[in-house]
Amino acid sequence: MTSRTWSRKPITLALALAILCTYSMVALASPQQGPTGDLSVVGEVSVNGTSAISGATVFSDSTITTGQNSSAVVSLGKLGRVELLPNSSLKLSFTDKGLSGMLESGRVRVSSSSGVAASVTTKDGVALADANQPNVFMVDIECGNTVVSTQSGRVELRAGNTVKQIAAGGQDTAGQATPGTRCTRFQQPAMHGLSSGALAALLLAAGGAIAAAIIAATRNNNFNFGGTPIVVSPTR
Repeated sequence: MTSRTWSRKPITLALALAILCTYSMVALASPQQGPTGDLSVVGEVSVNGTSAISGATVFSDSTITTGQNSSAVVSLGKLGRVELLPNSSLKLSFTDKGLSGMLESGRVRVSSSSGVAASVTTKDGVALADANQPNVFMVDIECGNTVVSTQSGRVELRAGNTVKQIAAGGQDTAGQATPGTRCTRFQQPAMHGLSSGALAALLLAAGGAIAAAIIAATRNNNFNFGGTPIVVSPTR
């Protein structure tokens, strides 16, 4: 009887250790719980390189990419939402307290709730929303530079040592637009760089020269085109 009791103890102990190790491995393999996003798509959209459909779950640190004539919206509950426009790519990260994006191409519109830190980083700088109020803003890098426009709330555009405050309805830029893009295609180089005062002076001088020519012509009745002067009689 005693020998049987002692023989069962090592078996019981080994079984307990095996169960403990199994639960530990499962706990380590399970992903940490955190906020997730709900995806809505139009057209061709991929998440981390895999084609995605509406209703898919988006986890933090995912890269969302939209094709031509396609768009994607990631709803983040109380945090807000992020919308990618056509031909855009964004790495989206979020926690319980805020959201951030690394915009690699295209345009993104961010709507953030009050008390939520929201930012979008580009190669030129960072657009940082005011966490004390709700914000809606867009970041556009289609032309090679960074264009930030604020629909509501207030956003800071931080680029190098400069900080630009962009209130609702405002827009500002950082970096240089790529030549040949829609941002530079319709610029007029001849007038580029002229201040409003210099342009006004130029137009005034041109107008004065034309007026002087008209006055001189009306006062002189003699028109000589290289031959004998022609006299115009005032009685005719």
